[in-house]
Amino acid sequence: MKNIVILGSTGSIGKQTIEVIKAHSHHFRAAGLSGRSNFELLAEQAKELKPAAVAMSNPAAARQLAMALKDTPIRVLEGMAGLEELIALSEVHLVVNALVGSAGLLPTLRAIGAGKDLALANKESLVAGGEIVMPLLREKEATLIPIDSEHSALFQCLQGEEPSSVRRIILTGSGGPFRGKTKRDLKRVTVEEALAHPRWKMGRKVTIDSATLMNKGLEVIEAHHLFGLSYDQIEVVIHPQSIVHSLIEFHDGSLKAHLGFTDMRIPIQYALSYPSRFPSSLVGLDLVELGSLTFESPDQETFPCLSLAFEAGRKGGTYPAVLNAANEEAVAAFLSREIGFLQIPQIIEEVLSSHISFAGELDFALLQEVENWARGEARSLIGKKRS
Repeated sequence: MKNIVILGSTGSIGKQTIEVIKAHSHHFRAAGLSGRSNFELLAEQAKELKPAAVAMSNPAAARQLAMALKDTPIRVLEGMAGLEELIALSEVHLVVNALVGSAGLLPTLRAIGAGKDLALANKESLVAGGEIVMPLLREKEATLIPIDSEHSALFQCLQGEEPSSVRRIILTGSGGPFRGKTKRDLKRVTVEEALAHPRWKMGRKVTIDSATLMNKGLEVIEAHHLFGLSYDQIEVVIHPQSIVHSLIEFHDGSLKAHLGFTDMRIPIQYALSYPSRFPSSLVGLDLVELGSLTFESPDQETFPCLSLAFEAGRKGGTYPAVLNAANEEAVAAFLSREIGFLQIPQIIEEVLSSHISFAGELDFALLQEVENWARGEARSLIGKKRS
């Protein structure tokens, strides 16, 4: 029995992780759950799964959760200290980090530091903190299994292969809801239109990132750290059908690809069962019915977020953290209708342009300082564009 802690169990990935655990209850047990503020849903999950403990990052929500669970033996924890206590539970074998945004970095570091295996859906952990996460991972000899569909695909394609035999990796993306649109078309797009992803069902922030192609840019930086490849060895192609989840080209010219339906339960289950593969009730692909698969180059002029991510990644140091923080603020402003869709990359580019890499050894404290600066700069620009 593998005991699992799910950080962010009330979000999209967290809820699907629970589905996988319930489908394989003879293999997996939810030992701990966490949420941000949705105490009603977390209470329902806890009553059904009966974990040893649960945690809420919002103090007021934690108090409400404690009231909802007062007749159970489940411990209710609060804040970052609560997350750390969940991660450190002695019976826990695997931590699923399904938190959204840069808030996931510290729990990633704590899980690795505690010697736990990590199933990572929080790409920002590696975008902002890859330069400190990967050395710690090697030091602790912990296992990190990616949950993102693209990185899970690459991880699976690399099984049994020598990493040194890789010539390049190809990350695929659907192109989002605005594939084929021009900047003129995008001037007046609504929040609702941007959230209407044609293939994947995701959280609001990730869905907007997909619409701007920033999600693919963040995945490029994540892949750089996960697989130890230079940015010149990472390519992005648009694949509207979202069947080929990514590819690896080897030095002998051969390509290896991972194909599957657009269902996050597939990479989630693999991350939980690794190195084994468990059966699934999901229907397999019918290649004849699919008929054809198409690929095209991303339009980086209309969607400059991808180029900005490559630029920040190549600069390294604190630049990826600045990119990520500025993007989080700009996306939040768009979702709250403070700015337009095309202003998202404008804000990110302006913040990156005004950033001077901080001196000193890169650590979590420095990344926090840089992130706070970037958020302040982004909010200032948002205020100017709004007025």
